[in-house]
Amino acid sequence: MRIPPLLALSVVVLYAFGYPLGALGIAAMSPFLLLFLRFAVSGVLMLGVVRASGRSLPRGADLGHAAVVGLLTQATQFLGCYLGLQAGVPAGVAALIIGVNPALTTVVARIVLREALTPRRALAAVIGVAAVVTACWSMVPALAHAGAGIGFTLFGLAGIALGGVYQQRFCRDVDPLAANAVGMTVAAVPAGVLLAVFGATVADPARGAVVLVLMVLLSSMTATTLYLRVIGIAGASGAAMLFAVIPSVSALFAFLMLGEPVHPGVLAGLALGGAACAIASRGRRTPAPDPAVDEPARRAAGAVRSDA
Repeated sequence: MRIPPLLALSVVVLYAFGYPLGALGIAAMSPFLLLFLRFAVSGVLMLGVVRASGRSLPRGADLGHAAVVGLLTQATQFLGCYLGLQAGVPAGVAALIIGVNPALTTVVARIVLREALTPRRALAAVIGVAAVVTACWSMVPALAHAGAGIGFTLFGLAGIALGGVYQQRFCRDVDPLAANAVGMTVAAVPAGVLLAVFGATVADPARGAVVLVLMVLLSSMTATTLYLRVIGIAGASGAAMLFAVIPSVSALFAFLMLGEPVHPGVLAGLALGGAACAIASRGRRTPAPDPAVDEPARRAAGAVRSDA
């Protein structure tokens, strides 16, 4: 199932914009204060949007599943990355590690969801990793000196990969906006714990406020909701493939926003990432029915035919 081009472009641009935006935010206030405010404010606002729009929050098991997705895709991903940065991992190394998401998600989906690993999907995952490495080539040598903090960053990578697969498996029928509202609210809890442990500092209140507003509106409320929507359309593996392009686009934003130089590998990585997404899209088919979900529907249909 192909991802609508405008939806894919929106996710790529918004996610890519979020990385240099986060760098500006960390320069203005301590990282865990920034994340706690981001999650808490986003959760409150999104709960208000859900209520005002007449949508229903997930209940029962769906509520628990949405909370797990939030803990994985938001709390685990970003807290892991920020703990890595706190431990001295360079931002480029963190981007390189998180960029491996397409390959890891493909493997996890193969194990957990038993999705077929076709040659086309395997090729797309390999090209996706090549795109990230090419875009972040200047940071590859720094992997050897990343230290223990690399473990935290790998923890963040595991969070987004497992969260995407969990979303596909258990939250296919949950409204993405409502699910994101629950996820953001839950993610604020561990962020608050780390904030209490590490403390809070604010170096530039004005810049911090502007960054926080942009992160809440663009990254948390919009980008994450759209990403959950993409998972519903194309599955976790298809959605993760967008991360093959995100590091290159993020580098372009970093040039415009932070003045960071654009290396030749960025443009090559962008081309490779686009190729990986195109290959994965052409090879994608409607996911196989889940017996646990579809069996009750088949029984109900059989009962109706019997009555007729």
